[in-house]
Amino acid sequence: MPPAKRVKSSAAQRQAASGGRTGNDDGEGESEFATLARQHWLKTTKRPAKIKVKNDVLKREIWDTLEKEDFPLKSLLALESLQTLESYLWPGYSEDSSNYHVLLIVLIVNAKRRERLETWEIFSDRPAEFSDLFRRALSMTLDDSLGWIVRTNVLQFIIFAFQSLDCGIVRKECAPLVSISIWHNLSTEQKRDSLLDSHTHLRKAWRAAAKRYDSGDDAMKARLRFERSWLFSSIIEFLRLLWAEGGKKEHVLYCERFVEFLTDLQSQLPTRRYVNTLLKDLHVLPALHLSPVYNDEGNDLLRDLCSLLAHYTYFTVDDQTGTQHTREDAYDLHCTGLAKLQRTALKHFKEKLTVLALSNYGAIDKRSELEGLLEPLTDEELEQLCGLLDLRTTYPEATKLSVDRRFLIEVLLSTFERRSTFQEMAHDLSVLPDERALFELGLKRTDHYDGSRPLALPKLNLQYLSVGDFLWRSLVLYRYEAFYAIRQDIEDVLTRLKPEVRRTGETGFQGTSKMALQIAKPSILEVVPALVGSDVPSTVRAEVTIDLRRLSDHVRREWESLRPDDVLFLLEVDASKAKKVANGGGPLSEAEKLGLVSVRAAEVSQIFDDKGRVIRDAQAYFDGHTRGSSRKIQLRLDARTYKEDTEGRRNVYDGINLVVRRSGRENNFKPVLESIKDLTLSEVPLASWLHEVFLGYGDPAGATYKQLPNRIKTIDYRDTFLDWQHLVESLPGKIIEPGDDASGSFGPPYVLETADKPAEVDNGKASKKRRRDAEPALIAEIETLKVSTYKPPNNGPYPVDAPKLNTVRFTPAQVEAIISGTQPGLTVIVGPPGTGKTDVATQIINDIYHNFPEQRTLLIAHSNQALNQLFAKIVALDVDERHLLRLGHGEEELETEGSFSKLGRVESFLENRDRYLQEVNRLAASIGAPGAHGNSAETAGYFNSVYVVPAWAKFMEVAKSEDAAPEDIVKAFPFHYFFSDAPQPLFPPEASREAVIEIANGCYRHISKIFSELADVLPFEILRRDRDKANYLLTNEARIIAMTSTHAAMRRREIASLGFQYDNVVMEEAAQITEIENFIPLAMQKPKDGQMPLQRVVLCGDHYQNSPVIQSMAFRHYANLEQSLFSRLVRLGVPAINLDQQGRARPSIADLYRWRYQQLGDLPHTQTNKEFLTANAGFKYDYQFINVPDYKSRGETEPTPHFIQNLGEAEYAVAIYQYMRLLGYPAAKISILATYAGQRALIKDVLAHRCAKNPVFGLPRIVTTVDKYQGEQNDYIVLSLTRTSRVGYLRDIRRLTVALSRARLGLYILGRREVFESCFELRQAFELLLKRPDKLALVTGELWPSERILAEEADKEMPGEAVMESVEHIGQYVFEMTNTRIKQLREERGLSGEVPIVKELEKIDEQAEVEDVDDDEDEDDEEGEGPRAEGFEAEE
Repeated sequence: MPPAKRVKSSAAQRQAASGGRTGNDDGEGESEFATLARQHWLKTTKRPAKIKVKNDVLKREIWDTLEKEDFPLKSLLALESLQTLESYLWPGYSEDSSNYHVLLIVLIVNAKRRERLETWEIFSDRPAEFSDLFRRALSMTLDDSLGWIVRTNVLQFIIFAFQSLDCGIVRKECAPLVSISIWHNLSTEQKRDSLLDSHTHLRKAWRAAAKRYDSGDDAMKARLRFERSWLFSSIIEFLRLLWAEGGKKEHVLYCERFVEFLTDLQSQLPTRRYVNTLLKDLHVLPALHLSPVYNDEGNDLLRDLCSLLAHYTYFTVDDQTGTQHTREDAYDLHCTGLAKLQRTALKHFKEKLTVLALSNYGAIDKRSELEGLLEPLTDEELEQLCGLLDLRTTYPEATKLSVDRRFLIEVLLSTFERRSTFQEMAHDLSVLPDERALFELGLKRTDHYDGSRPLALPKLNLQYLSVGDFLWRSLVLYRYEAFYAIRQDIEDVLTRLKPEVRRTGETGFQGTSKMALQIAKPSILEVVPALVGSDVPSTVRAEVTIDLRRLSDHVRREWESLRPDDVLFLLEVDASKAKKVANGGGPLSEAEKLGLVSVRAAEVSQIFDDKGRVIRDAQAYFDGHTRGSSRKIQLRLDARTYKEDTEGRRNVYDGINLVVRRSGRENNFKPVLESIKDLTLSEVPLASWLHEVFLGYGDPAGATYKQLPNRIKTIDYRDTFLDWQHLVESLPGKIIEPGDDASGSFGPPYVLETADKPAEVDNGKASKKRRRDAEPALIAEIETLKVSTYKPPNNGPYPVDAPKLNTVRFTPAQVEAIISGTQPGLTVIVGPPGTGKTDVATQIINDIYHNFPEQRTLLIAHSNQALNQLFAKIVALDVDERHLLRLGHGEEELETEGSFSKLGRVESFLENRDRYLQEVNRLAASIGAPGAHGNSAETAGYFNSVYVVPAWAKFMEVAKSEDAAPEDIVKAFPFHYFFSDAPQPLFPPEASREAVIEIANGCYRHISKIFSELADVLPFEILRRDRDKANYLLTNEARIIAMTSTHAAMRRREIASLGFQYDNVVMEEAAQITEIENFIPLAMQKPKDGQMPLQRVVLCGDHYQNSPVIQSMAFRHYANLEQSLFSRLVRLGVPAINLDQQGRARPSIADLYRWRYQQLGDLPHTQTNKEFLTANAGFKYDYQFINVPDYKSRGETEPTPHFIQNLGEAEYAVAIYQYMRLLGYPAAKISILATYAGQRALIKDVLAHRCAKNPVFGLPRIVTTVDKYQGEQNDYIVLSLTRTSRVGYLRDIRRLTVALSRARLGLYILGRREVFESCFELRQAFELLLKRPDKLALVTGELWPSERILAEEADKEMPGEAVMESVEHIGQYVFEMTNTRIKQLREERGLSGEVPIVKELEKIDEQAEVEDVDDDEDEDDEEGEGPRAEGFEAEE
């Protein structure tokens, strides 16, 4: 393991000056901990020594230092980066280890968790020791000798464990803590028995737990008693803390974490099943609501957390079966409880509670009414009533809980009041924000989230209570994230505008912003009365006027590009009302400081010019010469907000003085939120076969085709297999048998039939346990496949009639994925870089298209680029273009001859109609049929039935005659003249009878296709409106419909309302799509007979590469909004097919990331093709890590927050590019990547300065960030890692995997060696990289392409080798090469004199680069505080 290295003191000082940590912190530097690490566990000795932990070192050198400062995160991260856990604490742990040893492990695990680093894998090698460690940690949560800060940290460790139930060793420790045994702590045996009798499986589980306890020894019994009492004891301790006098800050923090823990338990069915009953029995929520800590006005976060806990505690789901109750079911259960209360009241308290007992349910299910009805009871009678209702009335003395009248009343009220369901709460959520929503305290807390305190946000877990629960969480989180981004945009606008109070007392603006314009107050044009059953206006229309005179052309063009349905924000800014101090509850935002009073969102309805003309095509209008200088924009206001405004004391709209727009990339939040809200409010089910797997319960393999009853026995795989040998190689472990009508091997196409299994003979009672030593063949019987073939039909005599065939020789893993994807069910395909997952997805779609012609397939991808790549491959296969449709604006970038958008397809149909009608006229002329048959598709249909079909029938009579010779059949063929332009002879003279008939059938198929196409065109002749034609195309004609996940989310309501139905979903880049984006394409149709007709879901992705982009750390890390359905299914253990052979990169380059995947091999062509065997011209190595020292005494800089740059690496990257261009490398084969947007901007600036205007160099294919380049590749990659003080976000190994896997032939990485080589997570890649010298090794005297064979050079010294010592060295080297090249070019062209073409390296003003970030790129920065990209990619 590489030792930790020192960083220059300047970097350490900068880190210390930052006052804490804003991202991944490696804690290097000459610190006490680094010195300690070198002494005890990062020793330089090569022999591995047994780790012996010294307790005095732990206590004095580490624990005391941390405790002195209340365990600061910065220090813990310094310890974590020094591999304290991996190399010292865990290897040295034993049962005899001290408590400080346990606590330090807990603290560092928590630090790793906050950095999203792999943790539990470290413990997997010693499960027994981990079990002991976990037990000790559980005991410490109840240890009164420990301080509350320490116990809070231990509780965080437990919370993290319960969030990682997919890990076996963790699940084994956590599961007993929430098992049925905790019901030993219920208030009465009678209550427990009634619960056990409610479901038969509960009684069985209880008996099994009792049997296990009775059969255990004393140690086992003690362990089981601890497990069943731990949660109860923890809750009692929590209640004691809540009711203690004078709650301290650390007490509140512990209480917040404990409520978070209870919420986590309640939000997943396996942990909720028994816990919910215990929490209700202990009346945790009533006790919380009445406690002094809860009612302290400063503890608003605790109150919000309690609301979330209450939401899950009373969530309408059956705790045992997991069935979500409908609104009617939930009300029925509520009424059942009220009925029990009424019966008890009537029986035991008839005199005092007669009114309660005889009232209808609606009169007693509200707190106020019920409290009044209970008033007549005395304290003793209240206690008696609670006892009769099986409600706990006693607690251990340790809780200090006062069970008085107030408490008992609260218990009764909380038990019997009617609560809003999650659908009712979702219904009340507005999708358009106002200032209250934007500056809500819960949202403001996310601004500065650092993990030190929880947030009152639902989390996306491994499992969900129900589909409705998942949708509710997604709605809340996506709404919060959208509003968070809107607020940041508004604050940015106001910061730029600089509001001020002018002498007149009015608010003016000193600055400018291209995203905002000052306006007069809006005019309210119309308020349409409410519809029946509603209490808000059905429509509210307003109008604002904007003045465009002072805007520059490009800004004006952006304003004039506004379209209907775009969302604008109307702001009231009053600089005189700028706040200086917050009114409690968190710090002020920038907008509040600048005087923002109110915000109203509105949708664009229509846009008029200054003459009152409607502008429908903004681009055409802008290009005209008569455009005016002002615009009137008609807006639709949010009706509910408007109603509230008009009922208020102040007219909000009188004060509005600013209109703000957002870029289209970010402003699609409203239709997406509406789609999620519609789904939440509806009862749209998932396909029944997918339901349990989606929620995370049951058998993870339950949705795969091998487990489903509708598995298809026979499938035609057409061109999937290229030959018999390919077929046999592709199905290892299976028996391949030729069909009954064949005796040996034969060529494609192949039809595979699954042979029936012989009936099993029952040999008595089989053992339930599987023998570990059983042979695999005995465990799962080897599958037998029968193979048959057929002769593909002749489709016509023209070359265009020949089918387009697949040429890819699929690997066995790819074939497994294709077979699974073609069968019904769920298919998860993990595709490492370069393994051809796009080809696999294409072939799956092709096989489904041909095998199931009545089915329709929805094709989804995260980005337009990925979707277009996949769509282009589908177009190249044997798929009829009339069945293809591409929705969304990205179709414009599709590099195909035809247009596949809605309008493009309609136009294509009409163009084909004209072409086919000409063919009909030609056919009519060829057979001598008089009349205008080619006038329309309708007349062509009549012509077909009257002339063509009878002519063919007459011919077939001759052809079927046994006496007819081939010559007779040819003579009888009626369409000789029509096919005179086909390749001749149409019928070869020596053709047999069968061959002649086959050729004739092919010709008739060609003719039939003409009439079939025209029959499809007929509706387009009848329909008049373009919209109707486009919708008909979507719902009736298209069989493969492609769109981005964003488009699906935005248009879900519209598409579903058309009655659109589909059978299959294929999703590319599934691991880059947020879970709600994954879900919406599965629910874009209305159910048929209460069931979704969905038959297949194919998810292709790679969870080892980047996850979805979520910019806010709070939503990304705490709420886990970056989770994709793909990654969650993999975590749950759903069988995934791993593509295992890459064909993109040289094997040596693939080695850099091969360790991340299971058995990733190389395709044969990477070992044989010349381009993979030949060395890179001018370079000794095909890949190299190049250590870049400080340049001009500087490493990384940060001119503005999170805008990180490194001038030395930028200069070095450009110098390498210049060197390659001078050797003849094509610019299109070179890409330069950076890990930060700031570095990308700097490299672009250096390129513009040195290369852009020089034809010798030009510009590389692309300069971008690693995140933006996922899914792309190039032959040669120059990668700048940028950081010199700490590793930064590359500690997320997924990003490193993306960075290392973009290059095919050459990869040159620029970075600071001492920073990256000591990072534990990256060690496997950097051990390989650093086996080679860290100074760039060049080879002189070569031009591209090289003839040198890479394998021959190995590591020996090369003739002409030159080592670059520094940035200045390579700069000078390239400078001299450039001058030499210029001289050579001048001599070749006969030019005299020397004009300086290039200058030596010049200083670049890094500060100026802040403004050089392209406006059209949203880059993803490490901390997520830079330019933003929302969870849903923009629909472009």
